[in-house]
Amino acid sequence: MKILVTGSSGQLGSVTAKLLKTHGHTIYGIDIIPSDTTDELIDLKNKEAIMAACRGYDAIIHTAAIHGKHYELKYPRETFIDTNIIGTLNLLNACIKNGIPKFLFTSTTSIYGDALVDAEKAVWVDESLREQPRDIYDITKQTAEQLCRDFFYKEGLQASVYRVARFLPEDDNLKINHRLYRGLDERDGAEALRLALGITFNKFEIFNISSGSPFNREELNTIKHNPEPVILKHYPDAAEIYKTKGWKFPASIDRVYVTEKAKICLGYQPIYTFEYLLYNKE
Repeated sequence: MKILVTGSSGQLGSVTAKLLKTHGHTIYGIDIIPSDTTDELIDLKNKEAIMAACRGYDAIIHTAAIHGKHYELKYPRETFIDTNIIGTLNLLNACIKNGIPKFLFTSTTSIYGDALVDAEKAVWVDESLREQPRDIYDITKQTAEQLCRDFFYKEGLQASVYRVARFLPEDDNLKINHRLYRGLDERDGAEALRLALGITFNKFEIFNISSGSPFNREELNTIKHNPEPVILKHYPDAAEIYKTKGWKFPASIDRVYVTEKAKICLGYQPIYTFEYLLYNKE
């Protein structure tokens, strides 16, 4: 396939571009920041440039965005709206105008927002959980998802959404703890997108993409207040490994990202999980 990747200089976009190339796809990367995975510098807000660039492709994978970290840096609301909503709309319109049949949109698990808060138990986060956006970043991602839905049903575009979990720079202890319930390695995220390229959906679909979790619904109350015994039930070796490395178990686990839908529909099987990090495979 010939695929356009937006945000190709970013953490997920660059890994996705490289992975797809190894699988024989022809990749063209666009971004506003130069890198070895970016072929052309284009701003998503430039409608004419996007329309001209998006020609002759079998699919677009859209990873570019103004992110939550930019909200913390006090970026104005207009910046989020112009890039995350208008930029996405420009790409969707380019798909229809230029006959591109498939559009994969990377959204965020942050979109669940206030629904992730429960004082009594950890929240079971599957795709049926209603989004409750907390800030302009979440709002723009939710709106872009709805644009994808609209184009799927009204324009016949194979648009689908991938709510990726957290993959921020973190120290080793925090990273492994997050991989238990809310983390993601961008290599697994890229693989989920690769798998999705080969599927034609009968209805508009949204998928959670994370490293998965060993926990079940019956453990949600316990892991909220005292997760260590539950972690050790699933991974008895973790006590000695954590002690040796000077790590601490999380004092509380507030959510569990569920990826069963992606596993069933996409064949998604994350590799770079808690267990992978626990046994120091890299």
